[in-house]
Amino acid sequence: MQQNNLCDIFVDDSMTIFSFAQERLRRRHNLGLAVAGAIGMVLASSWAWALQVSGLESPHSFLADPPSKSYFISNINGETNARDNNGFITKLSDDGRITAFKFIEGGRGDVTLHAPKGMTIVDHVLYVTDVDTLRAFDKNTGKPVAALVLPRPADSKTTQSLVDVAADGKGHLYLADQGGNAIYRVDLTTPLTLSLYVSGAHLAGPSGVAVHPKTGHIVVVSYDSGKIFDITPEGALTELASNGFFTGRFQNLSGVDFDRWGSMYVADATKGKIWRMLPNNKFQVIAEYLPGPSDLGID
Repeated sequence: MQQNNLCDIFVDDSMTIFSFAQERLRRRHNLGLAVAGAIGMVLASSWAWALQVSGLESPHSFLADPPSKSYFISNINGETNARDNNGFITKLSDDGRITAFKFIEGGRGDVTLHAPKGMTIVDHVLYVTDVDTLRAFDKNTGKPVAALVLPRPADSKTTQSLVDVAADGKGHLYLADQGGNAIYRVDLTTPLTLSLYVSGAHLAGPSGVAVHPKTGHIVVVSYDSGKIFDITPEGALTELASNGFFTGRFQNLSGVDFDRWGSMYVADATKGKIWRMLPNNKFQVIAEYLPGPSDLGID
């Protein structure tokens, strides 16, 4: 069965725009627009659709870039960690029109891009995680400007898989290596420098990373255990949320982001839900019955 994919964008009652990539089993080749009739009327079991982008190929992440009034979607286009050099980045205008379906494409010119996943932008540079490499592209032209490869693991059985990246606004990026159970920190100097930030089996497949807008702490979600971790800039780690003995709230968390008010949002790929955690640590479901939400982004 051939999988096809969508990127869905909707608004909730806090007037926040969300997007998340999700897999579908039917091939579509159109850009579907569905403008919400009543923006702000989103409840736990329903939401207002603002935009649906279809015809993508295994989309993983969605990223807004307000300065350029653009959106970017990473397309794995194949197996999750295949080194097939056919991954690509789709670029959209702020009204949802695809301006360049393959704005950046592996195998075209001097671009190498296997299975792009997480993305972030610092100044004019678009950073993309790609298997074991952090790749940097000019966000305006799509031209490659740098690449930083992870050091080879000591254990040959370890499969490195960079799935997300977040910027702290202080000259650093944080990379989530799901396969290697590690978080790396990148110093955005010239040249880029990499250091191991946190690692260990307790991370249980870190699949999403974000920076808390209020505390500056690094927040990481686990795919294998459904846990959410809070990490200080110094590397001290605590559990922010996890499943209790009688509650199985989360199963396989696959993405995390924050809104400007400090509320956190996480995507559960297996349960098909988007959760919001308010600053008072209360959780609520804002979307459900989603077929495989991957990463998510908040504009």
